[in-house]
Amino acid sequence: MDRDTLPAQAQVVVVGGGAIGLAAADELVRAGADVVVLERDHLGSGSSAKPFGGVRATFSDPGNIALGLRGLEKYAALHERTAGGIGLRRVGYLFCARTAGEAAALEASTALQRSMGAVADVVAPARAAELNPFLDASALVSASFSPLDGYAQPSLAVAAWAASARERGARVLEGVEVLDVETTGDGARGARRRVSAVVTSAGTVRCEHLVIAAGAWSAGLGRMAGTDLPVEPVRRQIAFADAPAGSRRPATPSGELPFTLDLSTTFYVHGSPDGLLLGISDPAQAPGFGRAYDDSWLPAFEAAAAVVAPSLVGLPLRGGWAGLYENTPDHNALIGRVREVDGLVVATGFSGHGFLQAPAVGEVVRDLVTGREPALDVSGFAPERFAPASAAPLLQEVHII
Repeated sequence: MDRDTLPAQAQVVVVGGGAIGLAAADELVRAGADVVVLERDHLGSGSSAKPFGGVRATFSDPGNIALGLRGLEKYAALHERTAGGIGLRRVGYLFCARTAGEAAALEASTALQRSMGAVADVVAPARAAELNPFLDASALVSASFSPLDGYAQPSLAVAAWAASARERGARVLEGVEVLDVETTGDGARGARRRVSAVVTSAGTVRCEHLVIAAGAWSAGLGRMAGTDLPVEPVRRQIAFADAPAGSRRPATPSGELPFTLDLSTTFYVHGSPDGLLLGISDPAQAPGFGRAYDDSWLPAFEAAAAVVAPSLVGLPLRGGWAGLYENTPDHNALIGRVREVDGLVVATGFSGHGFLQAPAVGEVVRDLVTGREPALDVSGFAPERFAPASAAPLLQEVHII
């Protein structure tokens, strides 16, 4: 059958052709599953469209640390086996604390990361300023540095997973929009509802399992399948600039500027192959699907930079980029089977952590679909934690930007 044609049936339909969906599809097809991936636009055009994706295990929640560690391991393997690599660079992550409370949280999370196998240390302000010469050490109380973290290029990783999945028999279709999800059973008198088919702009495909990995667009797909997925799109913006003249070289193992993030404001700066990448989480940004770039975030960035990294204030910008975060109420992912609909698995709502967790989540989705117990504990990310009657605690992740 033509790989570009929607089949009449498949064992698994994955909706979303970004990092999460394609990592899951690759793992599923390697496990012998018959897989179809549906992407409404082109592969990697959603949240995975960002130019650089951070990869890290620097978190405070054990589940996030475990997903990050496995992600780092699998990205290293993907980089090695992909012709030309995926742009993986181990530049390190530097989280900055400016209050005693933030410093205590950093110390606790760094100890947890180390106990789980991560390479990370708490460093003094003077050392942080050596690692990133743009920082004003006097503004800091402490920082944490994880030298094996870094970044890769999402477009290259997405292409590698897509090629691998196709080579093993998966059908990966672009320009195909999901219009509806069909289920059997009505939930009455103990008759559980179950996924039975996906209706698309290219026809209907019957299936046993549906994986929703559509990022910021997942809530609508959840409604089609009969479940509430509290995922909200929020625009995030970044800009590119040249480093100030006479900048000192970072004293990092790689010799490159680390991903540097200020916990007080979410200000961040890191290097790119041709300069600096700058950003901040703009608290004034209204939710929505808009991805047009503008400079509305700059005042918040400049105010934070004036305190943390004064030499970055007023840098001429060489252009910018806007993309979507897929936020949940506690800014952590939804990963798991949906209790009320048999055959439905969700992997969405990563709130900025999707790319770094994608390789590990791909394995988890594979296990959830095939009926295995996942090697990584993702119970804290269960979709039902947001249900009105749920007593499950929300995740309290410190390292959210």
